[in-house]
Amino acid sequence: MTFTHEESLTTAASPADVWALWSDVGSWHAWDPAVQQVALEGHFAEGAGGTMLLAGGIEAAFVLEVVEPGARYLDRLTLGDLVIRIDHQVAAHPDGARLLVRTTVEGPGAEDVGPMVTQDAPVALAALARLAEAR
Repeated sequence: MTFTHEESLTTAASPADVWALWSDVGSWHAWDPAVQQVALEGHFAEGAGGTMLLAGGIEAAFVLEVVEPGARYLDRLTLGDLVIRIDHQVAAHPDGARLLVRTTVEGPGAEDVGPMVTQDAPVALAALARLAEAR
């Protein structure tokens, strides 16, 4: 089973300011209400992994599957039999930057769990944009 969700918005922030927040895992908790803490082993680069402490005390291992500096990163979280991939993209826009976040949940019960995983996506994206605009 697979569940997919997409969220996007345009911000006055520059792509560089958005990327600065995305690539700083220590800031993730400041804009994503689902994230309490992130530990990354090594640099923010393809293949790097770590753990996230999520709301509710859930710990999840993650790997950066794709990192295109300044433009895109895709992280893969594993929660039991579920695999969650979150593809983050930023591109220049006449008004600043266009953000796109696509979440794919695969595994047993993905269609039930997916809406819970993505329920904070609009809030997280808006908070990210606000922080990037304030830089």
